[in-house]
Amino acid sequence: MRTIRGLWRWRRNPLRRPTDLAEAWAALVAALLIVLVAPGVGWATGALTHGALRETVREQRAQRHLVSATVVKVLPHPRIDSDPETASTRDAHRRVFAKWTGPDGSEHTGALGTHPGADAGERFRIWTDDRGRPTGRPLDEATAATHAVLAGTAAAAGTAGMFEGARRLVVWRLMRRRFAQWDTAWERAGQDWGRAGADS
Repeated sequence: MRTIRGLWRWRRNPLRRPTDLAEAWAALVAALLIVLVAPGVGWATGALTHGALRETVREQRAQRHLVSATVVKVLPHPRIDSDPETASTRDAHRRVFAKWTGPDGSEHTGALGTHPGADAGERFRIWTDDRGRPTGRPLDEATAATHAVLAGTAAAAGTAGMFEGARRLVVWRLMRRRFAQWDTAWERAGQDWGRAGADS
């Protein structure tokens, strides 16, 4: 609203300079672009991202399988680490040597991470690919939707920032032009400044 009032104020003002009107128009155009275009860019980006991530969810659900693994033996803890982040990660998981059968019926063994209290003979669930190789948990719909919302929000904010940056660049150029005009006017006035009858 302040931008619209600024344009209206400069409409017939005798003190209006061309740069004042250009600055007001730049502000109005930037505001309209931020209000109308930035949300559209954000929505389109979010929709495209959500579509791509939903396809990833479908693919991962088809290619990843939850199977049971059996602990053969518990592996010893690695040596003490003074890094608190590494230590907390180590305490939250227990390394075990386990065996499992893949979705294709193939037998597998290997070192896996499980909960800290795991003992030999205990069964736990792991995600594998079609060949029985361990893999990560598949992406779920809620996580995909969250990532899509974040991508759309970031795109809208980035677009709005780009328009605001363009407006500031235009205003900066106009201010430089205005200062240059003032310098020229002062140079002209300075030749006669303080002389009696200079205007006669």
